[in-house]
Amino acid sequence: MPSENLIEIRDLSFSYNARAILKGINMTMQRGKVVAIMGGSGSGKTTLLRLIGGTVSPFAGYVKFDNQVVHELNRNALFKLRRKMGMLFQFGALFTDLSVFDNVAFQMREHTDLSEAMIRDLVLMKLHAVGLRGAHQLMPAELSGGMARRVALARSIALDPMLIMFDEPFTGLDPISLSVIGSLIRRLTDALGTTAIVVTHDVQESLQIVDYVYFIADGVIAAEGTPKEVLETVKPFVHQFVHGEIDGPVPFHYPAADYQADLQLEENFV
Repeated sequence: MPSENLIEIRDLSFSYNARAILKGINMTMQRGKVVAIMGGSGSGKTTLLRLIGGTVSPFAGYVKFDNQVVHELNRNALFKLRRKMGMLFQFGALFTDLSVFDNVAFQMREHTDLSEAMIRDLVLMKLHAVGLRGAHQLMPAELSGGMARRVALARSIALDPMLIMFDEPFTGLDPISLSVIGSLIRRLTDALGTTAIVVTHDVQESLQIVDYVYFIADGVIAAEGTPKEVLETVKPFVHQFVHGEIDGPVPFHYPAADYQADLQLEENFV
């Protein structure tokens, strides 16, 4: 019987040269749930997705996906595991020289032996799920930002993955498109029974669709909990982040000398 947890992350550490990004991270993500990863820019959120996908290896600890330790897999086993994952990149990352239809069909043609007739039906089904079946002949340059993100979402579910990772899915979207993408993430996750990880800065939209939230700060888990628990937190960093306050643990002013002293010392700016 499969474990209730699709992903287990234990004592995970990672650095870029001498700069520590993640310092002993521990997370658990259950099957069929939507989990948000939040934190300031440069806190390691996207790096965490790379570690889950096996594009980089941890310095310590491990990521276990579907009961397999990702960084211990050989090349063939890792590629096989990745077929159980879908990825929606920050700005969609569609193939610009392929039509909407061919973008969604790409994985099916690469990784299956399905007939073109079956691929056609499946592609139209995926596009219908995101409301863009009628746009299947368009090229990426003909799409709005919201439409491109929805095509990328259709592509990410092309092989019915066990896990879908969303890297800043709401960036650059107007309020209508943002609500559409948020609703689609929730509905498709429930319909497919898949697990979703949403890396985002958009607090209000994400807290409406996720089941659990992890906050990363200074390389560690600063807080975690349900959306209700996160909104009611008294932890200074999380409270500042959730409510968009100007000052707090993350200060408005970059560290500097005394203001009056700087005004009097012209050589500081030479």
